Amino acid sequence: MSPRLDASHTQRATSAPPTEHPDPIAFHDGRAERADQAARAPLSGLPDIPPYDEVAPDDARALSKTLFERLEHLEEGTHEYSYVRNTLVELNLALVKFAASRFRSRSEPMEDIIQVGTIGLIKAIDRFELSRGVEFPTFAMPTIIGEIKRFFRDTSWSVRVPRRLQELRLDLAKAGDELAQRLDRAPTVTELAEHLGLSRDEVVEGMAASNAYTASSLDAQPEEDDSEGALADRIGYEDHELEGIEYVESLKPLIAELPFRDRKILSLRFVANMTQSEIGEELGISQMHVSRLLSRTLGRLRKGLTLEE
Repeated sequence: MSPRLDASHTQRATSAPPTEHPDPIAFHDGRAERADQAARAPLSGLPDIPPYDEVAPDDARALSKTLFERLEHLEEGTHEYSYVRNTLVELNLALVKFAASRFRSRSEPMEDIIQVGTIGLIKAIDRFELSRGVEFPTFAMPTIIGEIKRFFRDTSWSVRVPRRLQELRLDLAKAGDELAQRLDRAPTVTELAEHLGLSRDEVVEGMAASNAYTASSLDAQPEEDDSEGALADRIGYEDHELEGIEYVESLKPLIAELPFRDRKILSLRFVANMTQSEIGEELGISQMHVSRLLSRTLGRLRKGLTLEE
């Protein structure tokens, strides 16, 4: 243990915040000094606390144990309790930074991850009991990591999906890596389902839900070697043929009611793209007759569409 933390040097915690003087008169007649000593009395016997960034891990563990022993005898909500609790948080921030480093590849800022992990550290401090015989880092690390994972689960998805599908995404990713190493290729849906003990439909649902984890901006610029424009320029366009779909569907029953010869003329003219003269030769009638029949048929169809509208 560091000499700074040796019991022979422990009178009171030098980092304890000073107590304000009750009033100027008390300061002059000596009562302020007695009041200050009374406020610090519960913290007497604690080791000197050096700057937190200078405390070695072993010293931080030993000092934390001493502080936890003191915390058990302090009343929650008091100044002394808050001081000891806050000191424990400062001493063990290294645990939070170590846990946060596991999520360095995520898109969230590291400062946010550390802040969330600190919440987990505070929860661990409030729940820890020395009587369990467990080292505090061992007890606190699952709580810190769990708080960080909960943060990603609740905030990182672009589209909110049920927790079941969020956890299934993680299981599919892990199973996919394991099977890819074993099979030396990407696993199929059936292989993933057998590995996880799920149905094919559940695997497909989980894979579809994975698409909701991240989203790309429509204004995102393409890669340098991509000649196309932004994503918005590639996925949206106006299809003018959509306007004719309604008319085509409305014409189908009207055409079905036409006589065979009229349907034949329509097919030769607008499907086979034949001229009226060619149609007349095909049917053995004159071009003028074809023109009259075609005009009559088109008028009938036009009238049928107008009535429907």
